[in-house]
Amino acid sequence: METTRLLVGAAMRAPPPPPPTPQFRRRRLTHPRGGAHCLPFARAARPTLLTRCSYCRKGNSNSRGKPRRESSSTVRLEVEESSDQGTNSTNDQRKGDIRELFSQAQRNILYLNKQRLLAMEELKKLQDENELLLQEIEVLEMEVQGIPLEAIQSSRFCELLLRIDTMVISGMINMQEASDLREKVVNNRSIIESTFSDINHKANTELLSELRLFLHKPIEKPLHVVHICSELDPIASCGSLSTYVAGVSSAVQGKGNLVEVILPKYTSINTDGIHGLRKAEAEYESYFGGIWHKNRIWTGMSSGVGLILIEPIQLSYFNRDMLRGYPDDFERFSYFSRASLDYIVKSGKQPDILHIHNWETAIVAPLFWDIFAHQGLENTRILLTCQDLDSQCLEEPNKLEMCGLDPRKLHRADRLQDPNETHLVNVLKGGIIYSNKVILMSSIHSRDVLTRGLRHGLETTLTVHKEKILVASHGLDGELWDPSKDIYLPRRYSANDIEGKSICREALKRRLGFHSGSSIIVGCICDGYSDIHNLKEAVHVALRRSAQVIFMEKLGSVANSTIRALKEEFINLDDSIAFIEEYDETLAHLVYAGSDIILCSSFEDPSLQIAMKAIKYGCAPMQINFPNDKSRQSEGNDCRNRVMSNYIISTYGELSLLQALDSFKNDPSLWDQRIKDGMVKGLAWNAECYDLHWEAYSFIRKL
Repeated sequence: METTRLLVGAAMRAPPPPPPTPQFRRRRLTHPRGGAHCLPFARAARPTLLTRCSYCRKGNSNSRGKPRRESSSTVRLEVEESSDQGTNSTNDQRKGDIRELFSQAQRNILYLNKQRLLAMEELKKLQDENELLLQEIEVLEMEVQGIPLEAIQSSRFCELLLRIDTMVISGMINMQEASDLREKVVNNRSIIESTFSDINHKANTELLSELRLFLHKPIEKPLHVVHICSELDPIASCGSLSTYVAGVSSAVQGKGNLVEVILPKYTSINTDGIHGLRKAEAEYESYFGGIWHKNRIWTGMSSGVGLILIEPIQLSYFNRDMLRGYPDDFERFSYFSRASLDYIVKSGKQPDILHIHNWETAIVAPLFWDIFAHQGLENTRILLTCQDLDSQCLEEPNKLEMCGLDPRKLHRADRLQDPNETHLVNVLKGGIIYSNKVILMSSIHSRDVLTRGLRHGLETTLTVHKEKILVASHGLDGELWDPSKDIYLPRRYSANDIEGKSICREALKRRLGFHSGSSIIVGCICDGYSDIHNLKEAVHVALRRSAQVIFMEKLGSVANSTIRALKEEFINLDDSIAFIEEYDETLAHLVYAGSDIILCSSFEDPSLQIAMKAIKYGCAPMQINFPNDKSRQSEGNDCRNRVMSNYIISTYGELSLLQALDSFKNDPSLWDQRIKDGMVKGLAWNAECYDLHWEAYSFIRKL
C-alpha cells in the first residue's frame, strides 16, 4: 500500500512575505465574466506554489523517483532553514512582548488590589455611618411619635431579655446560666443602655460573650448626684461653669447613675434647651432673712439630665438681665442655696452627693453640716468644684444670719474668716473647709502651683486641706467637637484616617479665597485676652514662612478692637490673611479642621477651650501670652490623672511659632506623628475628667 507524501517547494527563493496588516481581511474576489482585464489588479500574477507529489512503495523504489526526492528534500531544507531564522527572531520579540505584558499585568493587579482595599475600607466607614444614622433616625422617629427616651431604653432592655431566651432555645446556654444573666440584667437595669447600646446589630455569639463578661463584672451601686449651681449650658450660661456642669452631668448620667441639677429660674433662661418644661402644682417655703418665703418649682430635662428650677415668688432676685454682677449677689445666691436644701429635704430626696460650684453655692457646705445633715441626709456628702480661685466673695459676717447661719460660730480663722480681710467672711473658703472633697479645675497647673503659687490668698487654707484636693482638666463635648463625627465638615477624619483634614484645608482655602497649594494655615479664634503686640509679631513670623493666616471672632464677640487693629496693620495682604468679623459655627469648625496651627492666648482656657479643640482636630496649639512667674506651668508630683495636661505642657509648652513652622516644613513625619498622638487622647468629658470625678464621688460616699 502506498503512502502519499505532500512536498511543498517554491519556484524561486524569496524571503518570507511580511505579516498581513491586522486591520485588513483577505477576501476571495470573484472576477466578472468578460471584464476581468478591465480591473486594475487583473494584470498582476498571483504567486504560484509548486506542489510535487511522489509515490513510493514500501520496500521498493525506482531510479526515476530518486532525483525528484533529492531535489524536493533540498528545497525543503533550505525553506525550513530560512523559516527557522525568521521564527527565532519573531519568537524573541514575542517573548519580550510577553514579559512586558506580564509585568504590566502584575502592576495592574497590584493597583486594582489597592483600590479594592480602599473601596472596602470606605464601604466599612459608610456602613458604620449608616448604622449610626439609622439609630439616630430611630430615636428621632420615636420622639416625633411622642415616645420618650425612657421608652426607647425600656424597649432595648426588653430586647436583651428576649435575646437571652433565644440563646436558651438554640442550646447556646443552659437554663441556669440564663437565669443568672437575667438576674444580673434586671438588677442593673440603669446601666444596661450604656453597656449594651447596639444589640440589634450583634449576633447571639457576640452578645453572649459580652453578657458573660457583664455577669462576672462587679457593679458598684449607682450614685444619686444633685448639682446645686448657678449655670448650666445651654440654659443659663456666662462662663466655663455652664459647660462644665453640662459635660460632667451627662458623662456621669451616661454611666448609669442618677443626676439632677437645681438651678435658679432666671428671667433670661433659655427655655429652648429644656425638654418637657412644666410648672409644678405644689409650692414650698424656704427660710431667708428671718422669715419663710414661698417658691415655685419648674421641672424638665436637659440632655437627659433631670432639671429643677427654683423661682422665688415674693422676691425678684432672678428677674434680671444678667445672671450675676449685681451688688446683692451674695443675698441672691445664698437665698438660692438655702432654698435648694429646703427643697431637697421637703421632697424627701436622699442623694449620695451634693455637688456645689464656685462661691455662688459654696455656702451650701456650712449650711448642710450646721442645719440639714440630721434631717434625713446623714449619708449625703459634699463635693465642691472651683473654676476660679480669684473669685471668693467677701462679706460682712452678720449677713450669714440671713440664711440661718451663726456668724459668731463661723467668723473664726479655722472657719470662714478671710485670712487677709479678717473683719470679713470668705464664702469660698467656707466651701473648701466644709466640703468632703474639693476639685480645682485647671488644664495646665499642678496641685502644688494651685495651692501655693497663684497668690489668691487661700494658700494656707488649701495647704491645710491638701489631702482632699484634686485637680481636673476640662473636657470637650464629644458629640460637637470631634472631627470623626463633625456634621459641619465636608469630610470627616480621625487619627487613623487623616486624609479628610487635607480636604478640609482645601475647602477652607476656597471659602476664604486663598490660593491653593501646600501653604501652612495658621488660625486664631480671638478671645479678647491675647496681647495685640504678640499677635502682630506672630503674623509677621507666619508670613515670613509663607503661611496663610486666619483671624475669627469668638461667639458673643467682645474682641472687635483686636480685629480692627490687625486689619489696619495688614490691610495690603488680602491674599495671605483673612479676617472673619462675625462668628459662624460652621466656619469655626472648618477653621479648626483646615488649620495646621491654632494661636490661643493661653493653654488655660476653660471657656473656649481653644487649645483642646485644636489638638482634637489635628492642629498644634501655640500660646500667644507666655506664662509669667505667677502662672508658669510646673511639673508637680500629683498629675497621675492628668494625662492631657502633661501632654499639652510637654509637647507644646516650650514650642514657639517659628519652631512649629520649621518643624512642619522640615520634618513632616515627626509633625504628623505629634498631631496623631494628640488626636487619640481622651478629651471628652466622659474620659479622663469623668474618671477623676468618679474617683472623688466613690471616695466620699464611703466616708
